[in-house]
Amino acid sequence: MREWLETSAADLGRGVESGAIDPRALTECFLDAIANHPDFERVYSRVTPARARAEAAAAAERAAAGLRRGPLDGVPMSLKDLFDTAGIETEAGSRLLKGRTPERDAPCVAALTQAGMVCLGKTHLSELAFSGLGVNPMTATPPNRFDPDRAPGGSSSGAAASVALGLAPMGLGSDTGGSVRVPAAWNGLVGLKTTFGLISTEGCVPLAPSLDTVGPLCRTVEDAALTLAALTGRPAADLAGASLARVALLVPEGAMVEDLDPAQAAAFETAVEALARAGARIDRAPVPEFAEAAEISRTLGAVVNTEGYGVWRETIEARPDLMFPPIRARFRSGAEFRADQAEAARIGFARLAKSYLARTAAWDAVIAPTVPSTPPAVAAVLADETLYVAENLRSLRNTRLGNLFGLSGLTLPTPAPFCGLMLLGRPFDEARLLRIGQAAESVVAG
Repeated sequence: MREWLETSAADLGRGVESGAIDPRALTECFLDAIANHPDFERVYSRVTPARARAEAAAAAERAAAGLRRGPLDGVPMSLKDLFDTAGIETEAGSRLLKGRTPERDAPCVAALTQAGMVCLGKTHLSELAFSGLGVNPMTATPPNRFDPDRAPGGSSSGAAASVALGLAPMGLGSDTGGSVRVPAAWNGLVGLKTTFGLISTEGCVPLAPSLDTVGPLCRTVEDAALTLAALTGRPAADLAGASLARVALLVPEGAMVEDLDPAQAAAFETAVEALARAGARIDRAPVPEFAEAAEISRTLGAVVNTEGYGVWRETIEARPDLMFPPIRARFRSGAEFRADQAEAARIGFARLAKSYLARTAAWDAVIAPTVPSTPPAVAAVLADETLYVAENLRSLRNTRLGNLFGLSGLTLPTPAPFCGLMLLGRPFDEARLLRIGQAAESVVAG
């Protein structure tokens, strides 16, 4: 049974379908693993054994009757602690929300429950989901899979740790500027950033309502495709026979591939070479919209800062001492820009997104390192606020552009620790992106 802890969600579902795996035994296996892991309290903000056992028992009954609801029926999951869960505290990694207990599940949680998935518990995250590092001294900082002394990536830090450490087959996260893809990359996982608006964010503690998205962190592209299908109620992307033949990929010269840590640069070029050998056409060309978006953020404000402070200003200023100072300062930076500047930034990003889509229309996806940097030591960024700010901004440099342009995105693990390959697809084109990811997954893994 220990092998279940390292098995993909899809394979666990197939085991339930064949009768080889009882959902109740599977759930107990994960609950035992959580209870016996030395760092489980740094991963899970709260475990929900009563809910998990009830849902597993119902899944076992359906399996015995031949009435499974789908391929993930009976498969456990973890939930980032910003998704509302009925009668279970949802505090979004913040002392400001301590004791907040919703009356009903968020629609995205309800969709996964309806698909038969089993909720193991809620996972830690960056405060109010506003950090790419995943370092949270106010509640907990989950361990990084490859080095527990390094930042895990955020904001879906606990979601990543739950899967990477064998404490859940899939973790549901959110991505506003990279919060699924950064921790997935730094922990050797697959992470899917969905197109804004594809999945309802009702019942999700907000950060920036015009950018927040929902997406899974998991072991395989197939797991991501099946989870997306469960979240949307639509058929899963057809991954059968996926190939890189006649797939055209663009490496954007400029911002995304410059100033990389040596390990990230080496892992990316190795992945690009492997994709080319497997039949993909690789082109390199400038994408000036990326640099222009960065300049707009600098001069007119990033949407996430202005919206985030708009959402949380009253709550923060009522008890500012309950926040980690760098996070508090980042929220307050949203007040530095006038309303007309914030609106000009939104207009500018929309213009650039349109230009970007036209420029890249000839390619199936744009590829880049998911994160330009490797994770810093937790102790170092806690001891130096200037370093924290610099490392946080750098961690989100590549991923946030996909959010600002409304794109779909996927990160794949490479053999090098902390290094992911990001694929950016067109809006609402997750099926094609996942198919490319399926073909690239084993190629990039080496």
